[in-house]
Amino acid sequence: MSDLFADDPRSTPPPPPQAPPKRSRALAITAFVVVIGFFGLTTFSSIYTDRLWYRSGGYPAVFSTLFWTKTGLFLVFAAVMALVVGANMYLAYRMRPMFRPNSPEQTNLDRYREVVTPIRMWLLIGVSALMGLFAGSSAVGQWRQYMLWRNGVPFGDEDAYFKQDIGFYVFDLPWYHFLLDFTMAVTIIAMLAAGVVHYLYGGVRLQATRDRLSGAAQAQLSFLLGVFVLVKAGDYWLDRFDLVNQTGRLITGMTYTDDHAVLPAKNILMGIAVICAVLFFVNVWRRTWMLPSVGLALLAVSAILLGLIWPGIVQQFQVKPSEADREAPYIKRNIDATRQAYDVSDAEVAPYTSSAKASSGQLAELDGQTSSTPLVDPQLVRQTFEQRQQVRAYYSVAPVLDVDRYEIGGQERALVLGVRELDQDGINAGDQNWSNLHTVYTHGNGIIAAYANQRPISNVTESIDIQWAEGQEAGQDALGEYESRVYFGELSPDYSVVGREEGTGQVELDLGNDAGGGSDVQDKTTTYDGLGGVDIGGFFNQLMYAVKFSEPNFLLSGRVNSQSKVLYNRTPRERLEKVAPWLTVDSDPYPAVVDGRILWILDGYTTTDRYPSSERESFRTMTDDSLQESVGLRALPTDEINYMRNSVKATVDAYDGTVQIYEWDADPILQAWKSAFPGTVLDKEEIPENLLDHLRYPEDLFKVQRYQFARYHVTDAGDFYQGNNRWAVPEDPNVAGHLQPPYRLFVDQPEAFGGAQNVFSLTSVFTPYNKNNLAAFVSVDSDASDPENYGKMRVLQLPDQQTPGPGLIANEFTSNSTIANELAQFNRSGGQTILGNLLTLPVKGGLIYVEPVYAVRAGSTSSYPILQYVLVSYGGEVGIGRTLGDALASVLGVDPNDPVEPEPDDKGNGKGGNGKGEPTGTVAEQIRAALAKADAAFAAADAALAKKDFATYGEQIDRAQRFVDQALTLAAQEPAKAGEKAAN
Repeated sequence: MSDLFADDPRSTPPPPPQAPPKRSRALAITAFVVVIGFFGLTTFSSIYTDRLWYRSGGYPAVFSTLFWTKTGLFLVFAAVMALVVGANMYLAYRMRPMFRPNSPEQTNLDRYREVVTPIRMWLLIGVSALMGLFAGSSAVGQWRQYMLWRNGVPFGDEDAYFKQDIGFYVFDLPWYHFLLDFTMAVTIIAMLAAGVVHYLYGGVRLQATRDRLSGAAQAQLSFLLGVFVLVKAGDYWLDRFDLVNQTGRLITGMTYTDDHAVLPAKNILMGIAVICAVLFFVNVWRRTWMLPSVGLALLAVSAILLGLIWPGIVQQFQVKPSEADREAPYIKRNIDATRQAYDVSDAEVAPYTSSAKASSGQLAELDGQTSSTPLVDPQLVRQTFEQRQQVRAYYSVAPVLDVDRYEIGGQERALVLGVRELDQDGINAGDQNWSNLHTVYTHGNGIIAAYANQRPISNVTESIDIQWAEGQEAGQDALGEYESRVYFGELSPDYSVVGREEGTGQVELDLGNDAGGGSDVQDKTTTYDGLGGVDIGGFFNQLMYAVKFSEPNFLLSGRVNSQSKVLYNRTPRERLEKVAPWLTVDSDPYPAVVDGRILWILDGYTTTDRYPSSERESFRTMTDDSLQESVGLRALPTDEINYMRNSVKATVDAYDGTVQIYEWDADPILQAWKSAFPGTVLDKEEIPENLLDHLRYPEDLFKVQRYQFARYHVTDAGDFYQGNNRWAVPEDPNVAGHLQPPYRLFVDQPEAFGGAQNVFSLTSVFTPYNKNNLAAFVSVDSDASDPENYGKMRVLQLPDQQTPGPGLIANEFTSNSTIANELAQFNRSGGQTILGNLLTLPVKGGLIYVEPVYAVRAGSTSSYPILQYVLVSYGGEVGIGRTLGDALASVLGVDPNDPVEPEPDDKGNGKGGNGKGEPTGTVAEQIRAALAKADAAFAAADAALAKKDFATYGEQIDRAQRFVDQALTLAAQEPAKAGEKAAN
C-alpha cells in the first residue's frame, strides 16, 4: 500500500498551497478540539453515570452485557465496512491505468486529481472511517436480534409450511436478514467507492466510444457485482420463510397465491440469481459484458413476471372466483396460530340467556349478586381524592387511580387507591429554584384508598360520598403501618439530591404519618436513608453528573456533600425498562402495600412480530381505550406484534427504588433473555406470598386478547371468511372514538363454569361487528393466588344477540324521562352531573348494567365529584336511585322504604312473622322484611368496621348473609306459587 501514499509520478506536482495564517489555524484547531472534547466528555459522562446507576441498583451485569455487546457489534461491523471499502478504494487506485488518453473528459478530471492526489491517504482513511461509523451505529441497533440469535431456544412447535421450529422465525431469521442486508450494503458502498476512484483516475471513461472500462476496473466491478447478486440469491431464499409472516388483505401468513405462485417464483429467482452471480465471476477473466448483461436482464424481467404479474394472474383467475374454498386451509392455519400466539386457544365459551324479566321477587337475589359492584369510578374520583386527601398543593395522585383488593377485618375488600405523590407544579412559582426543586421537595407520602363499593353510614340522603380506607383522617389506616415516603413514583421529579452530613439539619419536606385531620397535618423534615441512589460525595462523580444534567450546582451548591446521593430514573416503568430493556412493560403500574412497604407492581411482556401465520396488529390499536394514557411497547422496532406473553411480574420499591423481576410465564423468548442476562430474573417460586395476593391479570394483555378474540373466537374457516359471526369491542359510550376499557369486578360465575362466587376478574363485553347489540360477556380470572384458575378466560355468548349493548343502554338512560327529570332537578340547582363507568354484570337470568352518576358544583375550582345517583338496567327496565339498592328497587317496581316493624329479628317476629318464629304475610312482604333485616345488619357491620370491632363486624356480616339467603329462597318460591295459581 506504500505507493498509495507516494506521489504519483504521472501527475504534475501541484504548486504548494499557501498556508493559512497561524492565528486562523490556531483558532480552527482550538475549535475542533473543543467540539471533540465536548462530545467526548458528554459521551463519557453518559456511559460512566449509566455504569454507576446499574451498580447502585444491583444490576452491574446488565450494564456490562449491554455495553460489551453493543461495543463488540460496533467494532466488528464498523471494521468490516471500513476494511472492505478501504481495500476496494486502494485496489482501484493501485490498478489505475498507466496511461490516460487525451480527451476533454480526462482534461476536466485533471483539476480534481490535482486536488485529491496530495490528500488521497486522508480521503481513504476518512471515507472508510465514516462508512464504518455508519455501519457500526446501525449494528448497535441490532443488539436484541443478535442476543436472541445467540441465546435462542426451540419453541417445540413447527410451522405448517416449512416444518421449521418456530424459534427459527423468532430468533434466527431476523439476524440472518440483517447479515445479508449488511453484506449487500457493504458491497454496494464498496462498488460505488471503487467506481469513483476508477473514474477519477481513468479506469472508467464514460465518454469513450469503446473500452469504457479498463481491464482492472472491469474485473473488480464484476467481482463486486457477482458478490451482490449471490447475496441477493440468499435473500430470495430467506424471503421464502417470510411468507408465513407476510401481512395480506385477508390474513397474516401464507395464502393460496403465495403458496402456488410467490413461493415457486422465489425459488426460480434464487436459481437465476445464482447463475447471474456465476456469470459475473466468470467475467473477471473473460472481460466481456455480454453474458452478465443477459443474466442481469433475465433476473430483472423474471422478477417482474414471476414476482408481480404471475401472482396477480393466479389471484385474479384461480383464487378470486372461489376464494373461500381456495383459502380455507390457509385461513384455518392462521386461526390456529393466532389463537396459540395470543394464548386464547383455551378460552371457555358457554351459551348464556338474555331473557331476563324484571319482577319484584328478584330484589333480594339481585341485591346479593351486585353487592360487590364497584361504584367508585377510578378516573372520576381523582379530584375527590385530591380535594379531600391532598393536604398540600404540591401533592397529587395519578390521573387514573388503581383498583386492588385487601383483606380487611377478615373480609376481602375492593379498594380504589392512589399514591400521594409529589407534584412540583403545585409549588409556588417564586419558590421553584434549584435548591427547593431538587433537595427540599423530593418525595411524596403515603397511599390514599377508598372502598370501591361502600359509602358512609351517616351520609345516605345528602350525597353518597366516599368511604375512606386509608388517608390522613383519624381511623383511616386500614392498610396498617408501612414506610410512607415515596421517592420513586409515576409523578416523581427527574432527579433529587438527598443525604446529609452529620451535624447538619434535615431539609427534605415530609408529610409524616400523623393523622391529625386534613390541612392541620404538620409538615416535618426527613432525610433519605435508603439503599437506592448513586453516591456523589466525590468531586469526580459530582463533575460527571454536572455534565449529565447540565447543572453546575452539583459542583457549587452546599447541599451536595460527602454523604449525598442522586436519585433519577424514578418512574416505575422507567426503572424496569432500564433493568430489562428487552421487555415490553404494561402501561399501568399499580401500588400495593406488602410487608410494610409500598411496592409498584408491573407486568412485563415478551412480544414478537415473527410468530409464523399469526395475525399481526398494531399494539396501540389493540390497547387503545378511554383510559389509556401511554403505550407500553418498547422492545420492538415496530408497533405491530403477533405474539404476546405475560412473562414476568416485577416490583419497584417506592422508597428505595429496588427492582425485582420474577418469572411468571416461562415462554421460550423469556428463556432466551434469561440466558443472555443471567441472574436478572428470579424464579417464580421466589415470589413472596404476601406479594402474590396482590398480583393480578394484566390489562394490556387482556386488551390485546379481547381484540383478537373478537374475530378469532370463530374457528371454522368458512365462517371466518364470511365474517357473519365477527365481534368487536364496543366504543366507550361516554368517550367517543375510544374503546370501552375493561373493568375489574367480583363476578359470580354461572353453573357452566363451576358456579364460583365473587371471583376477582377482569371483564369486558363484545358486540356484533358494526352493531350495538350485545354478543358476549368475557372475563378472565385475575386472582394470582389461585394458580389453578388464574388466567382462565370465560366467555358467556348470547346466541340471540338481542340484548342491548353499552351504547344502546347509555341511550336508554339518557332518553328515560324519570332519569332525565331526576338529573335535571340537580342541574337546575347549579350542579353538573358526570356519568361514570358503565359496568356489565352477569346475574341469574340475564345481564345487569350499572352506571354511577357523579355530581359536581359548577363554576367552582374547589368542587369535586360526589357520587349522587346510580343507574341500573335489567330485564328491559331502567331505574335510578341514590344507592344501588334503591336503583334495583326502582327497576323491579319495589318500594325499598316500605315500613317493616319491628326489625330486625332472626326468628321471624315482627312484620312478616307471627311472633312464633314462623313467617306470615305475602311472599313480597316476607322478602322486604328479610331485606330490611339484611340492610340493618350490613349497617351495623359497617359501623363495627369503622370502630375496628372486627368480631362484631364478622357476626353482623354472617347475620346479614342469612337474611339475604332467606330472601333468595323466598324469591325462588314466588314464581313457583304463581305457576300453581295459574294451573288452578
